[in-house]
Amino acid sequence: MSKTHDRSPSDNLVHDPQGGMDRLREIMRRLRDPQNGCPWDIEQSFSTIAPYTIEEAYEVADAIERRAWDELKGELGDLLFQSVFHAQMAEEAGLFSFDEVADTMSDKMVARHPHVFGDESRDKSAEQQTRDWETIKAAERADKAQQGVLDGVAIGLPALLRAVKLQKRAARVGFDWPDIGPVLDKITEEAREVAEARDTLGPDELREEIGDLLFVVANLARHLKVDPEEALRHANAKFERRFQGIERRLAAVGRAPTDASLAEMDAHWEAEKTAERSGGK
Repeated sequence: MSKTHDRSPSDNLVHDPQGGMDRLREIMRRLRDPQNGCPWDIEQSFSTIAPYTIEEAYEVADAIERRAWDELKGELGDLLFQSVFHAQMAEEAGLFSFDEVADTMSDKMVARHPHVFGDESRDKSAEQQTRDWETIKAAERADKAQQGVLDGVAIGLPALLRAVKLQKRAARVGFDWPDIGPVLDKITEEAREVAEARDTLGPDELREEIGDLLFVVANLARHLKVDPEEALRHANAKFERRFQGIERRLAAVGRAPTDASLAEMDAHWEAEKTAERSGGK
């Protein structure tokens, strides 16, 4: 009899290339098995896995940003595995199951889309749907006894994203500048305070001043309907691309950035900018 025929139903599922969600969940269960699982997986907890979950979400965003569609399937799989990992640990602790996670999400989507799954008319704009969505979410927060306007904005969000969410919440009750004019003035004011205080303030005070400046910049992005996280990712990519161009230009003459002056690197930087704008290299 072959080894394949000797396999248990569990083994057959684990090795089934078309096992889908059931296969993935069984693999996770086996990895966490106290007797025969993987020592590393067994030792993990919600808090130790959470950083990997965040990292995988960013890798999904990165693949989309680069339009790397051949990579996206794998990145989405990595992110899905994180949900399965957390759900397995929760089930072991008697908290909830993966099916309950899925049902909770399904219930939420049905409740938040009465124009699709209920009796409400679908004759509404995306903007109106956004307002309705926020109204429904506010009612959900009230059911959770979250009374404050800012209650429920997750602390673990990236700082720029959380800043925008806090500002949006405050704006819904009228605590907002009417247009970008005062926001630009505030950015100038905060930047001036940083410049004036840089030689007199300690690290904690400087951190606070820089934080104030970044918070207002996030507010400007919100007023201009720009995602500050996305904008900063683009800026990071641009800086990386142009600095790599400096390295290439120096390498072409047998040199490295450590061999070049700031003025020389600035000249190469400007050359990279010009080449980008003209569509060349």
